[in-house]
Amino acid sequence: MTRAIILGCSGPRLTEAEADFFAEAQPFGFILFRRNIEDPEQLAGLVSALRATVDTPEAPILIDQEGGRVQRMIPPHWTRYPPGDAYLKAARDLGEARETARLGARLMAHDLHAMGIDVDCLPVLDVPVPGAHDIIGDRAYAHDPERVAVLGRAAAEGLMAGGVLPVIKHIPGHGRALSDSHLELPVVNADRDHLEAWDFLPFKAMSDMPIAMTAHVVYTALDPDRPATTSPVVLDMIREEMGYQGLIVSDDLSMQALKGDLEHRTKRALKAGCDVALHCNGDMDEMQAVLAGSKRLKGKSLRRAEAALARRVRTPEPLDVTEARARFDRMMAPYLEAKAGPDVGEAQG
Repeated sequence: MTRAIILGCSGPRLTEAEADFFAEAQPFGFILFRRNIEDPEQLAGLVSALRATVDTPEAPILIDQEGGRVQRMIPPHWTRYPPGDAYLKAARDLGEARETARLGARLMAHDLHAMGIDVDCLPVLDVPVPGAHDIIGDRAYAHDPERVAVLGRAAAEGLMAGGVLPVIKHIPGHGRALSDSHLELPVVNADRDHLEAWDFLPFKAMSDMPIAMTAHVVYTALDPDRPATTSPVVLDMIREEMGYQGLIVSDDLSMQALKGDLEHRTKRALKAGCDVALHCNGDMDEMQAVLAGSKRLKGKSLRRAEAALARRVRTPEPLDVTEARARFDRMMAPYLEAKAGPDVGEAQG
């Protein structure tokens, strides 16, 4: 019986306790972080081991592989990719930036597909405003919703061509938040008209995407008391007014924006309208609480999950990897030369 949860594990190899727990819990899928990754052989083995614990052999494996600050698979075994805002900075015009963003995502998909990873939490469709917290920052493709939508779609197309499903995030928009939802609950006081014309626009433009991830953000014009993840008002708006009918996954339930214990956070997210609840840190006690608050994946949520996974491309679009990487490097050279710097540690998604 598949549960409406996605879980992580604690390290690069499954422990016996984790394998037993996942076999009992039967999560819909799994998510990987830097702590889970050493090298290609180890990573491919972990992906296989995770799937072997559940009754669905093609259970989705998620990762945050955006580029820039948020990249789980890093050198020396994998290519480092630039952040979202690099594509416009390197290009002569929007058309060229779109081509480069698609190519970058296609190359990311090649890396992920080779490891058996089939869902990437990309593209970021948040649109920053002046004074907003830097948690989005250079992860955003642009500072206006129209160009964010264009480049976000390009990235999604590149991923899907390579056999990897995109996740649009953080619906209905995190760019206006003045604080980091990993640490505290952001409250956005913009009126409804401003939200619809700016924050919501890229998500509405990409409402045909298979999977979306929620924002742990309060929008006082919609629901002054609850963040989107646990607000039936906001989630109904996403379904009815934005027209999004794909699979909605919560952002990480362990983030400090949410209050209460993990069991109740899980219950509230699923009751509000999230199809699947996400928990990332691999802590066994927390995962037990998430399992206790979860429910069976069924009904409309199951149909959305099946429809999303059915969009995985079985045979990726042909790609000459050597030529594509060389072309990508040439296209990104103006940005990469200006921004060359040391390796960075893991950031949150």
